[in-house]
Amino acid sequence: MTVLINGHSFHYEMENLCRLFFHHQPIRVLENGEKGEDSILLFTGVSRTSSGGKIIVSLKTKFGTSVRIESFAKELFDREQEIERRMGVLVFDLLCNFCKIRPKWGILTGVRPVKLLRSLKEQHGEKEALDIFREKYLVTPEKVKLSRATMWNEQRILDRSQRNSFSLYISIPFCPTRCSYCSFVSSSVEKSMKLVPEYVEKLCEEIRYTGKIAALCGLRLESVYFGGGTPTTLSAEQLVLLLKTVRDSFDLSYSQEFTVEAGRPDTITKAKLTALRENGVTRISINPQTLNDSVLAEIGRKHSAAQTLEAFRLARECGMDNINMDLIAGLPTDTEESFRSTLDRILALSPESITVHTLSLKRSAKLYQEEDGSTPEDEGIAAASMLEYADTSLTTAGYIPYYLYRQSRMVGNLENTGWCKPGFESPYNVYIMDETHTILACGAGAATKVKDPDSDRLERIFNFKFPYEYISRFAEILARKKQVKDIYEEFRKHVPHI
Repeated sequence: MTVLINGHSFHYEMENLCRLFFHHQPIRVLENGEKGEDSILLFTGVSRTSSGGKIIVSLKTKFGTSVRIESFAKELFDREQEIERRMGVLVFDLLCNFCKIRPKWGILTGVRPVKLLRSLKEQHGEKEALDIFREKYLVTPEKVKLSRATMWNEQRILDRSQRNSFSLYISIPFCPTRCSYCSFVSSSVEKSMKLVPEYVEKLCEEIRYTGKIAALCGLRLESVYFGGGTPTTLSAEQLVLLLKTVRDSFDLSYSQEFTVEAGRPDTITKAKLTALRENGVTRISINPQTLNDSVLAEIGRKHSAAQTLEAFRLARECGMDNINMDLIAGLPTDTEESFRSTLDRILALSPESITVHTLSLKRSAKLYQEEDGSTPEDEGIAAASMLEYADTSLTTAGYIPYYLYRQSRMVGNLENTGWCKPGFESPYNVYIMDETHTILACGAGAATKVKDPDSDRLERIFNFKFPYEYISRFAEILARKKQVKDIYEEFRKHVPHI
């Protein structure tokens, strides 16, 4: 597909809108007069005169050409965002008609729709904000309802964060195997086992250094999150070493949460669970993704549904009383009936939280390269039905939606939603999705986000992605981490004096 841009700068948004409908296809964007030929050619243009302007979009395919035109008044010349929105509505209408699908989030393509809704509520009040979602962004009533519920459930957690709050993220970029849908920078333990001991040693050093930086900046730790990869690919002894290093390096007296992703059931042992429990971990995540063994094999998972159930039983036996379980809607070869069966079996376990993801087809994932003959329409309808069942079933079972986010190339342009029993929200998930406060991140592939408490300004500091880079260039990691203190000092220079 080719998108032609003429007389405007809405390149990024037009490309993203097209990707909602053509996530399997490469999209080429040509600007201001460049000529393009393709089986699907979308023209988007803005023209202005002394008295007003026009938005023109046309879609040319082998079936013919469709055109949409909208005039606007001169008063809109300085409101580029509104012109962009109106163009998005015209493009959305053309593509909905051509593809015979209607994405439920309308023209919204951003990661954080709930954050947008909260911002609109603060500007216009809740009723008008909800109307804007429905009428101007074309979000369906069901997603407006989900966004509103999530916004209010999030708010209780956001209110706990203070000006000097921060969260700590620890990256363990190792997995037993790489799932076919995964795009994260992680290494299979089979290929990188020799790196693990030195990686853990360097990571402990970075954690200690980060603790000193946090203390110098006067920060208060609100939540700790070990993610990956799969942290429980490490041995019990290595986990104990890391957990103790965190406890020795930070004041945890204000921490609301200490989560470790024990995501792959085939990495969970009694010794590891005991190590987590005895070293302050309050929440773990056991992630089946599906309880259909044939689907597990299809996506490259080496464990069975029975192992997931046994891992959950063992975690309960070891005293874990706050367990999350992740599911994915839209996995290859999964069916609506199979997904429903998985969710019903998970609900029977009564975990404290269930996160329902929608499959996202990232370019670097193996699955992205494989065609199975399905169409975006097929995928979207099935995944939407799965999420509708999850919404109804989880609500009936007493779970509430407390955080929500979206990714590019999501099947059906849908969403990921964290559901929990009231009182079992993960503050870290809310804080990072809302970009509420600073996240200090340690480990390969980790991204520190330093948040100005007095504005929306956010500064990012990236660690090297791969474990071998992290180890070989570790001195640079510490030098970058020192920037946290420098950034806070810069922020404080601009605090208004009252």
